[in-house]
Amino acid sequence: MANEATFFPAASSPSMLAAASRGWRNPWLIAGAVALAIAWFWNATGTAPAAFAYLWKWLPALLRGLWVNIEISVLAVALGTVAGLVLGALSLSPAHAVRAVVRGHVQVFRNAPVLVLIYFTTYVFPFELKLVSWTFPFPDWIKVVLGLALPTSAIVAEIFRGAIQSIPSAQWEAAQSLALRRREIYRLIVLPQCVRRMLPPWMNLYASITMSTSLASLVGVHDVVDTAQIASNTVARTDFTILVYFTLLALFFAYCYPIARATRALERRHERH
Repeated sequence: MANEATFFPAASSPSMLAAASRGWRNPWLIAGAVALAIAWFWNATGTAPAAFAYLWKWLPALLRGLWVNIEISVLAVALGTVAGLVLGALSLSPAHAVRAVVRGHVQVFRNAPVLVLIYFTTYVFPFELKLVSWTFPFPDWIKVVLGLALPTSAIVAEIFRGAIQSIPSAQWEAAQSLALRRREIYRLIVLPQCVRRMLPPWMNLYASITMSTSLASLVGVHDVVDTAQIASNTVARTDFTILVYFTLLALFFAYCYPIARATRALERRHERH
């Protein structure tokens, strides 16, 4: 009997039982279970409405289209974050000319409409690049990445600048008194503290950029919105059109909501340390 508690600790742990109970009370988990039960019943009895039957056929294509949106958002935020970190550091440069150039970049691209930037990068950049005797295609999805990376870089630069300026001046003075160089102060003292200050707005920015990728279909990118339009025109049923666009909302929500929850969990973790 003494070994039962050793081999089955979870069965006697109140915290584990409480966590499981909270999980089953989660409304999103309940809604997902109900939806799966309904789908199983329709599939088993063959009584699925026509609109849902068509949606089931188009769902793989919609998921492939959503993957295109995710790829665009990840690349745009990655490129914009790298550029924004550099610009944010330069915005604190002692040289006035450098600060002025960075401030101009931030003000222009932070306040420009995303759709205008996407059209700008789509039609300003060429459709193919020629280097000596080689010709390389310049696809539209890369232009959309650049169009979304421009406002991302401006916003990340402001986030980074604000995080750096939130560091108490006493820490800068203490680091300078230790004869640390400016680069070493950033790398060893400032940047580690900036991470947790930048994380919440950066994650919100990523969610916003992910939503903005739905504009890619306007310049010919075959993403989830374009797939939904093709499906709607092919099936040509009003009930299916309504259902497929509700599905788009659900897909974007299903991708962005866990990001918001993960962000909050990381915030609580940093608050404890």
